[in-house]
Amino acid sequence: MRPILHGDVSDAARVLLAAPDEGRERLCRRMIAEADAALVHVNLTGTLHPAWGNGSLTSAARKRRLAPAPWGGDADYCRCMETVLACLIEHDVAGH
Repeated sequence: MRPILHGDVSDAARVLLAAPDEGRERLCRRMIAEADAALVHVNLTGTLHPAWGNGSLTSAARKRRLAPAPWGGDADYCRCMETVLACLIEHDVAGH
């Protein structure tokens, strides 16, 4: 996966916000895995992955429905951001 920027976390959180609560963590892990796979594809072929893009988390996220960007302190959005950050930490700790 490409280096993580604020927009990657925000876009992934917006995807989670649009998804049912019970599947959010699994969905987040899937987007991270897709970003990893897309970057491998880009590095091997020099072309974008047809489904997951350029290897960024944003590219994997934007293949899905994103909730509108919330304004203010939306607690559910904050929980989604927390989920994305926890999954990214877990991914990094696992050595990817």
